[in-house]
Amino acid sequence: MSNSDKYCVIMAGGIGSRFWPLSTQKFPKQFQDILGTGRTMIQQTYDRIKKIIPNENIFVITNKEYITLSHQQLPEVPEENIVGEPLIKNTAACNLYMANKIAELNPNATMIVLPADHLILREDIFLEKVEVAFDLASKNDYLVTLGITPTRPDTGYGYIQFVDKKGSEHFKVKTFTEKPILELAKSFMESGDFLWNAGIFIWNVKTIHHAFEMYLPEMTQHFMACEYNADSEKSCIEIIYPKVQKISIDNGILEKAKNVYVIPSDLGWSDLGTWTSVYENAEKDENENAVKQKHILTYNTEGNIIHVKNSNKAIVIDGLKDFIVVDTEKVLLICPRDHDQLIKDYVLDLKNLKKGEKFI
Repeated sequence: MSNSDKYCVIMAGGIGSRFWPLSTQKFPKQFQDILGTGRTMIQQTYDRIKKIIPNENIFVITNKEYITLSHQQLPEVPEENIVGEPLIKNTAACNLYMANKIAELNPNATMIVLPADHLILREDIFLEKVEVAFDLASKNDYLVTLGITPTRPDTGYGYIQFVDKKGSEHFKVKTFTEKPILELAKSFMESGDFLWNAGIFIWNVKTIHHAFEMYLPEMTQHFMACEYNADSEKSCIEIIYPKVQKISIDNGILEKAKNVYVIPSDLGWSDLGTWTSVYENAEKDENENAVKQKHILTYNTEGNIIHVKNSNKAIVIDGLKDFIVVDTEKVLLICPRDHDQLIKDYVLDLKNLKKGEKFI
């Protein structure tokens, strides 16, 4: 297939509350350089995909609050390709919105949908698998996803079960399972026919439209009211968004559809969803501390992730083990690494404090 029929949508609308206090409502994690590489998460996502997709075919869908940030960080992407949603409605709505926009520009388009904030270490394998997926999705009535070979029984990820047909690069999907309990995750690992759901999807616009008509007909109707890539698009979207169902593309379509296929991919992937996952992927010193700081002294201190925004601040830590320490302009967070799933709760509790909103 020609490159002019390949499109990409980068989904960049999340707030990343598990990443607080670095990720805030004004400056979410996809716009931050979490691992200290010199490029933010959304920039790295763009850097990967631009190797096979031209700039004019790359789109960003984000919250309208982050349009300016997206422009600043991705100046190469045409301004009209950065689209703001008026409300947070999960991933089904934004997928249909973008499929409509792209189909109107090119009815033969095949599109890849990428989360803006994932880490992929094996970029060459990623691009190889994406090319396979494009080929598959452009020629068949398939909804294609990349499934990640699991490395541990993680309860923080969704799982994809596939039907084994020996010697094939792609497999029919049997089930999707949202974040399972540990016993279940262990049995998934042992069975060998489960992959992590990375939220990377490839489909041609006709196939995804057909799926929406079949499984989310009401949403399809709402979106049909608008004219795309026209002056009236924005005001029409603002009218329909409050009426649109809040549901993920996984729950709304992929769990129900019979034509979902998965390509197993060993990508060195992480969704960098928690401070622990950042710790695991960060460079560490001889005491297993992940710290990118100039002026730091540590004593009897190991297994910590230490992130301090002010690089002119000296840090002295004695006797701390397996903790998260994050210091920003407004917030100091100190909590055990294995409590990182509670960070969402801290944020909710802080909201209830008098004037607590300003710290979120």
